[in-house]
Amino acid sequence: MQRTSIKITSEKLDLEECYQFVEDDSCGGISAFVGTVRNDTQGKEVKQLDFSAYKPMAIKEMQKIADLVLEKFEIKKIAIHHAEGMLQIGAIPVIITASAKHRKAAFLACEFAIDTLKETVPIWKKEYFSDGEVWVNAHP
Repeated sequence: MQRTSIKITSEKLDLEECYQFVEDDSCGGISAFVGTVRNDTQGKEVKQLDFSAYKPMAIKEMQKIADLVLEKFEIKKIAIHHAEGMLQIGAIPVIITASAKHRKAAFLACEFAIDTLKETVPIWKKEYFSDGEVWVNAHP
């Protein structure tokens, strides 16, 4: 049984796909984190975001996160999907779903996964404003 689903795509992310992947009769809870493109950052109006990834390494790092989540929390399955390319306000750049026997493990798994992804995965975000643009998250 496959317990992880990792994806980086320029296609629109699908919450239902992530939900269906982690769904399991043995689980009493499914938690989801859905990141969305917001219209401002630090008081500046954001027009759009552009996500770039070093895909081979990013997928490898996302898989490491998923494997670590499986070890660290009592979850059954986890999906980590990230978008690449230009995204407009309201679009979804990241979806993480996790299923567990009990809800707390699923919540904690999603929080850990998104926090770790932002710290370690080579995906970069460029914010576009009405007066220019700037790269953020310029790490690792």
